[in-house]
Amino acid sequence: MGELIFFCRPICRTVSDAVYVLDVIAGFDPRDEATEEGAKYIPEDGYKQFLKEDGLQGKRLGIVRRPFLDKIHDTAEFRAFELHIDTLRKQGAEVMDNLEIDRVDEILNPNDSGELSIMMAEFKTSINVYLKELDNSPIRSLADIIAFNESNPELEKLTEYDQETFIAAEKTDGLGEYEKAILEKLENICLNGFEKEHELDAIVTPGSRACPVFAVGGYPAITVPAGYENDGMPFGICFGGLKGSEPKLIEISYAFENATKIRRSPFSWW
Repeated sequence: MGELIFFCRPICRTVSDAVYVLDVIAGFDPRDEATEEGAKYIPEDGYKQFLKEDGLQGKRLGIVRRPFLDKIHDTAEFRAFELHIDTLRKQGAEVMDNLEIDRVDEILNPNDSGELSIMMAEFKTSINVYLKELDNSPIRSLADIIAFNESNPELEKLTEYDQETFIAAEKTDGLGEYEKAILEKLENICLNGFEKEHELDAIVTPGSRACPVFAVGGYPAITVPAGYENDGMPFGICFGGLKGSEPKLIEISYAFENATKIRRSPFSWW
């Protein structure tokens, strides 16, 4: 969805699987400007070298509770998060609890932060570039996608899945002055975070609720299995850091995974 707002990430069985994927996909792509800055953070000899079982030893971790715990009181996830904080300490981490993210409510609301406007503008620009480069496709733009869906409502199940997002994106006109001002505001919000102030190696949050915080800042994060609700629904714990902190996040998450060994293989339907 563009160089700033980017939620997509690989979903893997284990931390080591994710690291092996990262070693393959990380690098500079001359067709993607966003990778130019990221490429300078790639360590020599790749990321597999940071899969260390003692990776929590000596790490400084900041626990961010609000607002991510507000809606999960009296749940298995809430209780597990408290236990895992103790696990982090036992594995040698220095834990700083109850830290706050400045303007977090604004960041988490895509309308208030302006994130939604950026996503719409970047989506239209990016999808149009992609479609124009296809060799054999009658669909060459977002407008073509919208028209095709309208001409084939049953095939595209428009009564179940509308295309309001597509239509909203089509009404944008790229990254103009308004969007650039939003980008500058978001960058300033992220630069004034607390990780540098507290000299943290990572922040720790329950589940994946903090994803917008990391996505807006262009920061890396990894979510590791942390437990299961009574109905079997899994939940995770998230470790996030500043740009270039992937090596430390790998050490932290791999050590946590090995210390807890929570993941269970999913049920087979075959």
